[in-house]
Amino acid sequence: MALLTPLLAFLYHLPQVYKWLLKPYYVASLFMSIAFLMIRKTPGICEHLSTQREDGNPCDFDWREVEILMFLSAIVMMKNRRAITVEQHVGNIILFSKVANVILFFRLDIRMGLLYLTLCIVFLMTCKPPLYMGPEYIKYFNDKTIDDELERDNRVTWIVEFFANWSPECQSFAAVYADLSLKYNCAGLKFGKVDVGRYGEVSKKYKVSTSPLSKQLPSLVLFQGGKEVMRRPQVDKKFRAVSWSFTEENIIREFNLNELYQKSKKLNKTKGDGGDKINESQFPTETETKKDK
Repeated sequence: MALLTPLLAFLYHLPQVYKWLLKPYYVASLFMSIAFLMIRKTPGICEHLSTQREDGNPCDFDWREVEILMFLSAIVMMKNRRAITVEQHVGNIILFSKVANVILFFRLDIRMGLLYLTLCIVFLMTCKPPLYMGPEYIKYFNDKTIDDELERDNRVTWIVEFFANWSPECQSFAAVYADLSLKYNCAGLKFGKVDVGRYGEVSKKYKVSTSPLSKQLPSLVLFQGGKEVMRRPQVDKKFRAVSWSFTEENIIREFNLNELYQKSKKLNKTKGDGGDKINESQFPTETETKKDK
């Protein structure tokens, strides 16, 4: 039963997975990930490759190649234990498959290794994973609007994600955060995002490092009355981010979203009774938010 449940869940979401994987970025990544396999197994090409197999068969992996692939597979399995979305699982597989291909191609022929490495660098610079385009109820801030919005109404609690479009972790977390906004957004509890990769002054003011080595992207910060109450991941005295898993369950528990939501709904009733109607138009539509990004 423990294996049947995730299998049924995978089959249920299979059409969405196919649609997602057929995007050009993932199609190209797939071909780059299996490049060495295709070269080693394609008749007419593999016959011209060198091999260390005892039987001299150049169209099959030798013992060293198998050893490299097994080692990289173990690393992928360890990394995927902390992955929380399909995007992260696939991203880890693609990343380490490319690493394995670089090693294998250099071992086979330095010219092929240089060519493949060059293709990887060009792909990295020109192609980015597709951004999340699903439904959400999130307001996107810039450097001029974030402070005013957070301080507009002291009764409103804000959860703000500080992110950068170039960060794979932020891209993977986008769907999780969007789902939380759909479940918990109300008059007294709102969700926002600000691109600190684009607005450097915001990252400095709210002390969110945009360095790829900082592990602070994404950062979730809870604001009440315009003041920061808590954030995840936490930052220690040496300004290093404490490791934290951005799962939906962790966020609901750590930020106490269920209790916050119940209290925030009371604000909605108060506003309705007092004639202070919430202005739903202050939240941009899905199309508008994508344009702002």
